[in-house]
Amino acid sequence: MTINIKLHKNDLPDDFKLGNVLAIDGEFMGLNVRRDPLCLIQISSGNSDAHIVQFDRKNYKAPNLIKILSDMSITKIFHYGRADIAHIKYYLKTDTNNILDTKIASKLARSYSDSHSLKTLIKEFANIDVSKQFQSSDFGGELSPAQLKYCANDVIYLHKIHEELIKILQRENRIKLYQDCLKFLKTRVDLDLALFKDDIWSH
Repeated sequence: MTINIKLHKNDLPDDFKLGNVLAIDGEFMGLNVRRDPLCLIQISSGNSDAHIVQFDRKNYKAPNLIKILSDMSITKIFHYGRADIAHIKYYLKTDTNNILDTKIASKLARSYSDSHSLKTLIKEFANIDVSKQFQSSDFGGELSPAQLKYCANDVIYLHKIHEELIKILQRENRIKLYQDCLKFLKTRVDLDLALFKDDIWSH
């Protein structure tokens, strides 16, 4: 598959339009939101394209990207959006609205498996074995072609994966449960940012 990858410095172009359903992912310097800054956001329309925004981390001025993230009329598909949305809210100072999440969908739909990684889902639903070699690499500096391809792989399959997971959720009568979980996701992010990491439902 040929992937059209475009790197944008600081923000998306003013005339950027990719449609109303976008796959989105972020790259950080680690998983501690307050310590490990947001470095990149990747966006795909699902048509073998990836637009990668590399931020100016001195100010995170990205009004065009922020407008898309906050727009209620644009659906955003994440894989484990909890981490991405927390970093977005902390560094870009915006809520991400109208969210879908393939990891949540997978855990509800694929009760036949205990593996819900993106690599596993790409293999099952796209029959492609992607490399995760650069998952733990430094995204804070100049990006290599291999890193850019890794970033693209994180978004270009999400439309297809979500579509297939929805079929299973509907068949197994779990779609409402998925929708209710999505409603809680932003609250779960707020709990993370307030440093409530434990399961608040536990005894």
